[in-house]
Amino acid sequence: MATSPLSSLLLLTIVILLLGQGGVHKIEASHEVYKGYQSLETIPPKFQPYRTGFHFQPPRNWINGFAGPMVYKGIYHLFYQYNPKGSVWGNIVWAHATSKDLVNWELQPVALSAAEPNMDINGAWSGSATILPGGKPVILYTGVNSKNQQVQNVAVPKNTSDPYLIEWTKPPQNPIMSPTTQNQINSSSFRDPSTGWLGPDNIWRVVVGSKIGRRGVAILYKSKDFVNWVKDEKPLHSAHGDGMWECPAFYPVSVGNRNSVDTSKSSHDLNVKYVLKMSLDDIKHDYYTVGSYSYHTDVYTPNKGSIENGFSGLRYDYGKLYASKSFYDGEKNRRVLWGWVNESSSVDDDVKKGWSGVMSCPQTFIVTKSPQYHSSPGMDQYYKAIFGDHSCDLKDCKNLLVTILLTNSQADVEIAFEGLDLSKAEVLDPSWISKPQVLCNQNDSSVGGSLGPFGLRVLASRGMEEYTSVFFRVFKKYTKSNQHMVLMCSDQSRLLLQIYVIFHSLQHRRGFCDQQNDCNAYPFQVFP
Repeated sequence: MATSPLSSLLLLTIVILLLGQGGVHKIEASHEVYKGYQSLETIPPKFQPYRTGFHFQPPRNWINGFAGPMVYKGIYHLFYQYNPKGSVWGNIVWAHATSKDLVNWELQPVALSAAEPNMDINGAWSGSATILPGGKPVILYTGVNSKNQQVQNVAVPKNTSDPYLIEWTKPPQNPIMSPTTQNQINSSSFRDPSTGWLGPDNIWRVVVGSKIGRRGVAILYKSKDFVNWVKDEKPLHSAHGDGMWECPAFYPVSVGNRNSVDTSKSSHDLNVKYVLKMSLDDIKHDYYTVGSYSYHTDVYTPNKGSIENGFSGLRYDYGKLYASKSFYDGEKNRRVLWGWVNESSSVDDDVKKGWSGVMSCPQTFIVTKSPQYHSSPGMDQYYKAIFGDHSCDLKDCKNLLVTILLTNSQADVEIAFEGLDLSKAEVLDPSWISKPQVLCNQNDSSVGGSLGPFGLRVLASRGMEEYTSVFFRVFKKYTKSNQHMVLMCSDQSRLLLQIYVIFHSLQHRRGFCDQQNDCNAYPFQVFP
């Protein structure tokens, strides 16, 4: 059946980061200590050629995840896991930075150090921030005590009139949640408390990540005062086969509305769904489901048809993103989400370059008919503030010279393709919907198709001996309407250097997408 040319544009923003050389490694477990590297002097920033220009990172050393982002009195706060003594994991504290625009960041003193034997002397690990009624912020975080047990602690600002929240204190009631023989919680798998949400019964709830065997668990705790917490008889949710759930997040989303909702939004609103996100420690990816939640039973139920096994379920991002955190930005009515991006260098390379890890660019999360990870108009302003706007018609871009930002190896490109003859699109095998990464691997940029591959060759050598392909294929679903879907892939098989490519699609941060903006999978690909 013949169709008209593609009416909507495919808008692609490609952020290219050259982050060093060497083989590709899995993201390392965030609890592996490299004792021999802990106190080595790091390289000053001006001698670090592979630093990023707009992704947040401190001047030096190791970072491995957000820990309680929030906005307070008009100031955005970014807390993150940080090793003040080296560029490998260890000596973890809560470092702190502030911003007025999410673009320009000012480093602040360490917010939470590792100091108390019964609380956190062996590390102040990840957690979350909650804004209490009246506007007072509070932090829940995991500490590792002198017995190497993971416990949960609370911290409050010393001066709530300070919009920069420079100083924090730890109340004497800490730790406020602990593994015991009675609750049978695994003391080595009990971490990363979520942002709290307040029920209509005026009782606070949070979840803490854990596991029982191979079953990932979101342990539910309740409190009337945010200090004295009681473990619920049953978890908020669990799923077999996932292993440890790190950095769980639970929050409401407004269906069919770009505006976000507060974390404590009533579950009785028919237009509100809930997202449960978990970071799978075994494979270092973030997965989520969308479903319903009852305050009366404190049970979360994923939508019918949801894939509970995280290895095949919905992902925030199909590149390198882990241990993500989000917060409700009430001033702009949006949910802002970040994650940890760990480059593919070895431990030795990290020590040589003096740093490890960057943060992703902020995104927002909305839900339409099908859940989708999306950059809203508010976030578009963020990208414009960083990248500016330099455009040309495709016919005029053959010899386009891209100016590198600052001294870092980065470029931002927006490409629009139109006038595609969709009648040439091949029929999409239904089994491919859940396996976009496999399809990208089997059909790289050298394999021809009915409509595609087409796209860009980036990071190319002068003679085109080496390059990275970023390309698309268009398919049609086997339905009466011949609905079309687009697959986005990258192919680094013709590149010898270690290159890291991050994709930010301002319209569709996903892979298989149809013309009604419904998505079933998100192949956000970074090939090794």
